[in-house]
Amino acid sequence: MDSFWNVLASAIGLVFAFDPDLMEIVGLSMRVTLSAVAIACLIGFPLGAIAGAFRFPGRTLLSIVLNALMGLPPVVVGLLVYLMLSASGPLGPLGLLYTPTAMIIAQTVLVTPIVAALTKQVVEDLYQEYGEQFTSLGVGPLDRVMALLWDARYSLLTVALAGFGRAVAEVGAVIIVGGNINHVTRVMTTTIALETSKGNLELALALGVILLAIAFAVNALVMTLRASAVRAAYA
Repeated sequence: MDSFWNVLASAIGLVFAFDPDLMEIVGLSMRVTLSAVAIACLIGFPLGAIAGAFRFPGRTLLSIVLNALMGLPPVVVGLLVYLMLSASGPLGPLGLLYTPTAMIIAQTVLVTPIVAALTKQVVEDLYQEYGEQFTSLGVGPLDRVMALLWDARYSLLTVALAGFGRAVAEVGAVIIVGGNINHVTRVMTTTIALETSKGNLELALALGVILLAIAFAVNALVMTLRASAVRAAYA
């Protein structure tokens, strides 16, 4: 018991001392995750909005695919991205394997279906409310999508945060394509796995504390945004 509390105290000490190695790992994690989520939103928001606001051939199939891809196993995504970026793969000449860019690509592949599927549901619910009004006013397709996305902005922020929570906790895919190289591709989750196996529990627990703090912050922000959306709806 004493050992646990000693390790915990040392871990918290690393956090509040802004240990350089710790901050480097956290900084890279945030850069990779935020980049992946931003790209996933740029792809997923329009894709989900189109699938939610329009009826077209293949829409049902698209919905099935998006829902299925929400449960993609991270290690499978990591393997596929690895094969694409390896020396013998089609993108091998770019030399992206074992770089932060490869990790961003893997996380983007994981997060985009989540963002797109949740956006589709949000927009589809809104379209049921505004569809007839759009038709009577002769609103064009692009204007419909933009209006629906703007009206759903609070919900879409929640969708983006859900994607962030999924990406920041990812370990399987990023360790395959990133290689967990010190000072290059070592992020919080991969470092926790490595340092725990090495017995360096102070650093692992310090990163775990930061991950928990991020999880609590994201959930608090989601609840705040939902409350703001409710107030805006009844304002």
